[in-house]
Amino acid sequence: MKSSSFIIFISIVLTIYGFGNFYVFYHGLQSLSNYGWLKAVYIPVFLFLSLSYIAARVLQSYQHNGISDFFLLTGSFWLAALLYFFLICIGLDILRSINHFVNIYPSYITFNYEKSKILFFLASIVLVSSLLIYGFINARNPVLNKIDLTFSKENSKSTSINAVVVSDIHLGPLSCGKWFDEVVERINALNPDVILLAGDVIDEDIKPVIERNLGEHLLNLKAKYGVFAITGNHEFIGGVAPAVKYLQEHNITVLRDTSVLVNNQFYLIGRDDREIDRFSGKQRKSLDELMKEVDNKYPVIVLNHQPTKLDELVGKGIDLSISGHTHHGQFFPNNIITSMLYEVSRGLINKSGTWVFVSTGLGTWGPPIRIGNHPEIVNFIISN
Repeated sequence: MKSSSFIIFISIVLTIYGFGNFYVFYHGLQSLSNYGWLKAVYIPVFLFLSLSYIAARVLQSYQHNGISDFFLLTGSFWLAALLYFFLICIGLDILRSINHFVNIYPSYITFNYEKSKILFFLASIVLVSSLLIYGFINARNPVLNKIDLTFSKENSKSTSINAVVVSDIHLGPLSCGKWFDEVVERINALNPDVILLAGDVIDEDIKPVIERNLGEHLLNLKAKYGVFAITGNHEFIGGVAPAVKYLQEHNITVLRDTSVLVNNQFYLIGRDDREIDRFSGKQRKSLDELMKEVDNKYPVIVLNHQPTKLDELVGKGIDLSISGHTHHGQFFPNNIITSMLYEVSRGLINKSGTWVFVSTGLGTWGPPIRIGNHPEIVNFIISN
C-alpha cells in the first residue's frame, strides 16, 4: 500500500473512531451529571478502554508480549462495545428529538428524569456486556456445516470426495491454543480426503505466530490427499512472502494462481487474493488463464478468498467455488452491510450450473465475538 494512501486511510479511521468515542463519552457523562463520584470513575475507565486498542498496536510494533496481548484483547472488545453503545446513544437521541415535538415519554421517565438517565446508563452497560459475553462464547464454539453436492463429470473416478473447508482462521494472539487444538481434532475426526483453507489463515503479523509456534497446530491437520491453502487479504497485509513460507514449512500446500490434479480425481484451483495488486502492484491470473491448465472433464473446485465478480465463474466448467472473507459481518448489524456489498455474504447458491459457497469463517478479526452468525467448519461430501 502506498504510504500516502495508508496515511489517508489511518487518518479517516482515527477520525471516525475518535468521533464515536467522544459521542458515547459525552452521553455517558451527561447521564452522570448528578453523580460526581461515578464521574470520577467513569472518565479514567472510559479513557483506558478507548485507548487500549491504539496502545496495543503501538506496543506490538515493538514487541508482542503479555502486556500487548492484554491491551489488544481489551481494545478489541471495546471496538464492539463502542458500536453498540453508539447505536444506543443514537436511538436515545432520536427518541429525545421526537419527544421534543410530541410527548412520547411515559410519566415514570419524566417524573424523575435524572434518575431515569442513570438507570438507562446502567441498563446499557448490562445489555452491551451481555451481548459481548454471548458473542465471545458463540465465537469459540464453531458449528459443523455438512453439505452434500453432486457433480456429473465423465472423467471422475471417485464416487465421493470428502472435503473439509475452513476459512478465516486468523491465527494470532487472540486465536490460538486449546481452542484451535479442539478445532483440529474436530476436523480430523471427519476423516477428510482433503482439507481446504480458504484464505486469512494468518491474522496479520507473522511475528507472534512464529514466536508462539502456532504453526504446530497446523501440523496436526490430517487429510488423505493433503492440506491446501490460498492467500487472503490478511496474508498480504502482514507480508505475503513470509506468511506463505511459514505455511509451506508446516505441511500446507499454498496454491497461488495455480492448479493441481488431486489424486487424479478432481482439479483444485487456488487463486491469489485480489489484494495482490494493491500490495505488490502485480495482477493475478484471470480465471480464463487458470482454466487453460485444467481438464474440465474432471470436477473443478476453485478457492478464491473474496467472493467478488461471481459472474466470471459461469460457463467455464467450474463446479464449485469456495470463498470466505465476509465473516457475514461477524456481529450484527455488520451483516446488513456485507449482504449489501456481496452477492453472497454467506451460504450456498447455484449460479447457472456453478455452485458458489461463502463461509462465515472460523476465527474472528478485531473483536473476538460473533453475534447473528456462527463460526463454522464446513464438510462437503461431493458425489459424482
